[in-house]
Amino acid sequence: MRYTETMAVNRRMILLIRTLHGLITVTFLSCIFYIYYSVFTGSRSYLLYLAVGLILIEGLVVSLNKGDCPLGPIHHKYGDDKAFFELLLPKRQAKQAVPFLGLVTLIGILLLFI
Repeated sequence: MRYTETMAVNRRMILLIRTLHGLITVTFLSCIFYIYYSVFTGSRSYLLYLAVGLILIEGLVVSLNKGDCPLGPIHHKYGDDKAFFELLLPKRQAKQAVPFLGLVTLIGILLLFI
């Protein structure tokens, strides 16, 4: 494969990975939203348990990866040096996004027990 063909493949892969990463992020943000919705409405449903389960699995995976998103190496493999949240936020805030969302999620889950 020529250099320009490789670059084109890498650009397509970066776009695909960013799109999938975005969909995963929207899913987890929806889980966090639903946890707080359940806290404020007092509702308990299978969706709540699914949301909490997905969040706990994500937390475990990120923790096992030492606080980093496990998709980062896939981004880097194709030459995408920008962290996903850096697409949306300045670099400093992007680095704080995962710990902040983790704290917000933990508070929401704890509120379920009150």
